[in-house]
Amino acid sequence: MQHLSITSKVAEANGTERKQRMETSSLMEQILSKDNLNTAYLQVVRNKGAAGVDGMEYTELAEYLLENGEIIKEQMRTRKYKAQPVRRVEIPKPDGGIRKLGVPTVVDRFVQQAVAQVLSPIFEEEFHEHSYGFRPNRSAQQAVVKALEMMNDGHNWIVDIDLEKFFDTVNHDKLMTIVGRTIKDGDVISILRKFLVSGIMIEEEYEESIIGTPQGGLCKAEDYAKNVLFFLINKRFSQILLCIVFCL
Repeated sequence: MQHLSITSKVAEANGTERKQRMETSSLMEQILSKDNLNTAYLQVVRNKGAAGVDGMEYTELAEYLLENGEIIKEQMRTRKYKAQPVRRVEIPKPDGGIRKLGVPTVVDRFVQQAVAQVLSPIFEEEFHEHSYGFRPNRSAQQAVVKALEMMNDGHNWIVDIDLEKFFDTVNHDKLMTIVGRTIKDGDVISILRKFLVSGIMIEEEYEESIIGTPQGGLCKAEDYAKNVLFFLINKRFSQILLCIVFCL
């Protein structure tokens, strides 16, 4: 009986995995649906934001999409969409350093938003319950409230961990391998990678982006890829911290 129970659980797990693979193997058509693209457009306009390297303002996006929308959709279907370099902007940090941001073009922000809207619900199911970064309807204030609740429950230790230059040193191949464990649509994987390697314009000089992920886009699809890394790191650190707690 125990053998049958184990076999049943394995079969159920395999069935779930096959179902997930099927559900995430044809995401591009969901991304290119009329409703999803309209929602993406409205979000980009609401976000406003500065122009990218092409100088196009968000107020010009509607007219551009009327003329080029079908071309963009076909390029995305055939993996011919070409992401533009992000425009480098430097802002001072409170501690005196410099934070390097990358501003995508308005069209790229529109495409990224459309992709993110489809990927977000998929990855939301995998993220840690108490993960608050780069997630819809989550905030740092909620993290503070949760920390206070845990302190009131008798938890007295807080571990503050900062990964130095994390975004600047993300390995693209490893990142996309991790994303590929969940997303099985090769067209989506392809466009995510194109945004990662689109490059950076620093004034008039182009710089390749062979490592790291740009920060500063208003609606980057890469944010969900980043959160996958945070999810895995969180799991690993949780195991380490449990060991520390039990050892103490």
